[in-house]
Amino acid sequence: MGFKGGAKAGNVSFSRMTDLPESLFANPVWSALHTKHRRFSVCAGEACRYPADVTPFVAVSSASAEALVQLHSLLVPGESVWIVGESFPQVPELVFERKLEVLQMVLPAEVAVPEAKVEIVPLPNEEAPDMVALTDIAFPGFFRSRTCEMGSYFGIRAGGQLIAMGGERLTLDGYPEVSGICTHPDYRGRGYAESLIWHLARMHRQQGVISWLHVSATNDRAIELYRRMGFVEVRRVMLHRITCSD
Repeated sequence: MGFKGGAKAGNVSFSRMTDLPESLFANPVWSALHTKHRRFSVCAGEACRYPADVTPFVAVSSASAEALVQLHSLLVPGESVWIVGESFPQVPELVFERKLEVLQMVLPAEVAVPEAKVEIVPLPNEEAPDMVALTDIAFPGFFRSRTCEMGSYFGIRAGGQLIAMGGERLTLDGYPEVSGICTHPDYRGRGYAESLIWHLARMHRQQGVISWLHVSATNDRAIELYRRMGFVEVRRVMLHRITCSD
């Protein structure tokens, strides 16, 4: 299932689906919080953030000391968050602890999306505790009690237990991020992650929007899967983990 040339999602031409615009994706958290996710945005001058129970992502409009001081005013003492950017000035209020290089990848229009082979069910917000419990096995701390409010989430169950899931995280105009893909260790190797990604991609094609994702540059297993499915790398960005010092 694919698109014909010339179809559009908002201002996005599907003939350029491998182009994640620099104007949006160099600072994707800022872009999301000022468009599709404005309802989550907590701002102070040049800084903004998601609520702590939604996701640990923050952003500044420019990498300036003034913007970072404004960001500090949005944090609580000891809180750790993640910010996208190449480099930032040092300010005493914030401690830069580590860096994580991530790839931004997109699913081109010419990639055919196969039909589902397993039963995939919607995950309502009321099932957030199950989603947090499952994601904490794979990437603790990133998926929180209200992360599921950022987009649509879906899962695979066995005997009533949630064994695999995935959904949408950052949402820019015409570009929902595929995220939260994980499978319980006891059920890995059965293609559930791939099935969930295809399910999301199929939904995005029906909605006329573009599927994209972030993946750690060191996660060779996931990168191999995404490339095999047809995702292509567009750019690399740097995530910084920072902690409020007081």
